[in-house]
Amino acid sequence: MSYALGIDVGGTFTDAVASDGAGRIVSAKTPTTPPHREVGVMRAIEDLAAELGIGVGELLSQTDYIAHGTTASINALVQGQVADVGLIATKGHRDAIYIMNAEGRTLGRSAHEIQDTLRQRKPAPLIPKYRALEVTERLDHTGKVLVALDEDEVRSVARTLVDQGVEAIAVCLLWSFKNGAHEQRVRELIHEIAPDMYVTLSSEVSPRIREFSRTSTTIMNAQVGPRLRTYLLPLQKQLEEGGLKGPLLVMQSEGGTITADRAPEHAITTVGSVLSGGVIGGMRLAEQLGHRNVITTDVGGTTFLAGLIVDGEPVMAPGSIVNQFPINAATIRVHTIGSGGGALASVDDGGNLRLGPQSAEAVPGPACYGNGGTRPTNTDANLVLGILSPHGLLGGKKPLRMDLARQAIREHVAEPLGLTVEEAAIAIHEVQNAQAGDLLRRAVVQAGYDPRDFVAYAFGGAGPAHCAGYCHDLGVSEVVVPLGPVASAFSAYGLAASDVIMSAELSDPSSFPVDHTVLESHYARLEADLQRALDRQKVKFQDVTLQREIDLRYSMQVTELSTPVPDTEFTERTGAEILQRFEEQYERINGSGAGYREAGVQAITYRVRAKAGLGFPVALPVAPEADSPDPAEALIGERHVCLDSQTGYVPTPVYDYARLRAGHELVGPAIVDVPTTVVVVPAGVTGRVDRLGNLVLRYQ
Repeated sequence: MSYALGIDVGGTFTDAVASDGAGRIVSAKTPTTPPHREVGVMRAIEDLAAELGIGVGELLSQTDYIAHGTTASINALVQGQVADVGLIATKGHRDAIYIMNAEGRTLGRSAHEIQDTLRQRKPAPLIPKYRALEVTERLDHTGKVLVALDEDEVRSVARTLVDQGVEAIAVCLLWSFKNGAHEQRVRELIHEIAPDMYVTLSSEVSPRIREFSRTSTTIMNAQVGPRLRTYLLPLQKQLEEGGLKGPLLVMQSEGGTITADRAPEHAITTVGSVLSGGVIGGMRLAEQLGHRNVITTDVGGTTFLAGLIVDGEPVMAPGSIVNQFPINAATIRVHTIGSGGGALASVDDGGNLRLGPQSAEAVPGPACYGNGGTRPTNTDANLVLGILSPHGLLGGKKPLRMDLARQAIREHVAEPLGLTVEEAAIAIHEVQNAQAGDLLRRAVVQAGYDPRDFVAYAFGGAGPAHCAGYCHDLGVSEVVVPLGPVASAFSAYGLAASDVIMSAELSDPSSFPVDHTVLESHYARLEADLQRALDRQKVKFQDVTLQREIDLRYSMQVTELSTPVPDTEFTERTGAEILQRFEEQYERINGSGAGYREAGVQAITYRVRAKAGLGFPVALPVAPEADSPDPAEALIGERHVCLDSQTGYVPTPVYDYARLRAGHELVGPAIVDVPTTVVVVPAGVTGRVDRLGNLVLRYQ
């Protein structure tokens, strides 16, 4: 027997899934254990082994690979718990990272925040100026050397940074994306002085035009790389000593994995790793259910995440923003707000109820956990409303304190607003649904799509409890709640089901269309680079597919649009075909007639993405069939539940998900209890268990 494991380390819980490739999948959920998150990882593996009825050593020795998603990188950046980094830049260009291309006040801000000019602020600099040093060198825009690298100056600068005690050095020289020779020599000189110094080069991490974004990406890679290395390498060693024969793979933002020993070199690509797992899981499930367009919604303990799958593939973005600094790393486009199960409820100075973005996280957690938390959360409200079982979470292993939940809501929400505890709890519940629904509408409509063409998937610890509410006004045809063997560990399932994905890119700004020989040259170079990178993974792949892209824009515009490039042989007509795809995509997003070819089109960056299959089958198994639609055999009782402020508490039947069978039908109001989550079926909604054990909700 062989296994594939997926492990998703979230801010509150660590989820894990094991598949044997023959239709058996088991899952586990344990509290995340910051700062030593590897403890929670090992506990999750122990629980998986127990579910399978084998020892941990036996499980690891029979595991083909472990796919791991971690919040380590993103949390380090957001919380400022990063390595001390020095920067080496071309003389005269050090301050690009501080000037921020004149956009530092608005990057990553909402339209409302951008309009509020009086409150706009530039973020704190990534590194202090005394750790940003310059060296003499110069290339031109073609990569030709104009001024040779002053190696004595590099040695002097490197010694200064080492004496300052930096843990890593970022090197970002002007025009190095066209010729990385000077940067490579700088690294060699640094290692002459400090052989173990973590050094990251912009020409390797972000070979893309625009100095500010390239520099910020390189610095942030250096900030999280050493921390990721100190987390992953000991974890990998511990797993190998426990018997693991296969590789430890780390999820990347673009929806694929990379081996743990290579991940610290490209640490910035792991920033969105836990955000990507759910989308990949949704894509795999959609393949089994025949859905082409899906909105994935993941409500964890800390955040609400929404991603799109269009025509069977995740919607991608060429980069992201963290703390108002750009990151040049391809990523699955995931929209997020701090509105998870542990989101803190509060009343602001204007008497308005707020939910999030602050979270109770794993420690101390919601008030009802009894771990010292005193502020109310969405989880506390759901307990008071009867949505959560009074017996607790994780099959009763995580008891919940009703008295502490009521006390927290009373002190922080009910009394300030002049409400009863019950009224305050339903208000928190409804604010959660409203915030999530608003994010979904923006995510779909702003991408140029009609929500009525989509199916919604809802997972995560709190997603099934709220999905019928936040999807109500969206107009989707149905909402699928993945139950079966993965339940709220769906993101971990997505990790286990992922491929190895790597990308390579180069910037060569020019007017478009270009001669087809230029396309041939660029893509041949990128594909050769990717093949070498895949070879270094030391993983056996079943198949490898390549996807070509090019970033185009109309002249005088400042942003590009990633456009698919045909995978056929390039001809004189290829440029015209790419241009047509660009204009069709541009008008779908911006409206019919928005394109204007007469302005001219520019090509900026060429990109190839390699998807390498691991060949391990992790499809969800078929569920046993029911004898009739009546779910009476799964009924375990009823409890008084409040799902609507107008209706109040009503006796609501409660079903055990483990007893539900394919074909069972539920009529709301109803509750489905799952050890790791709970599904709410409100009045006016019906639920039917499909052939994979998922509960499919439809509005009457």
